[in-house]
Amino acid sequence: MIEKPSYLPEQILILKEHYAIGILWLFQVSAVVGILFGFNDWFIEKTPLNLILQVLLLVWVFPIKTAKSILVLFVLFALGMAAEIVGVATGFPFGEYAYGSNLGIKFMEVPLLIGCNWAVLVFCGAAIANRFFTSIWIKSLFGGALMVLLDLPMEILAPTFDFWEFTGPAPFENYFSWFILGALMHFLFHSLKLKGNFAFSSNLYLAQFVFFTILALLL
Repeated sequence: MIEKPSYLPEQILILKEHYAIGILWLFQVSAVVGILFGFNDWFIEKTPLNLILQVLLLVWVFPIKTAKSILVLFVLFALGMAAEIVGVATGFPFGEYAYGSNLGIKFMEVPLLIGCNWAVLVFCGAAIANRFFTSIWIKSLFGGALMVLLDLPMEILAPTFDFWEFTGPAPFENYFSWFILGALMHFLFHSLKLKGNFAFSSNLYLAQFVFFTILALLL
């Protein structure tokens, strides 16, 4: 009789981490290749599924399982949605813009997945910052900078993919507001002394950055 291997909790965590990272890159690389080979509509329409998958993997691997981490996830989601709802309705603080049809169900003209993406990026950026810095101020500013860095290629592709579109080029206040709001959200995260999975978080951030950057350069 063949004995099944018994894994220690640490080994189980590593396996979960490896599986999650592999799934992330499989989806992102497949999407890049598919879009570059002309299957734009099929892959772009599946963007909501990809974002939902990222949220589920974050919850599974980060992990988000304590009452505090779950509460922070929902607070960040709510803050991101509130900022976007005000932005779409008034033009403040990001500028005049509107969301398209490829990001799924909307609430008050803002896709719910945009709120999820704000929360996911803060959790990932905070885990990355925790690896390199100790000062809460530096970690928060670094997290805000990571969000702006990712937004740069996203803004190039957003109109083409029918994600969102400004009335004209994305203005300076869009990037400035991303930085300020991102830094404040990171400050909230670090104030509560939450920890997370650096390997998964860095790969999720990098996978998004590579996806948008490659397509922004080649399309």
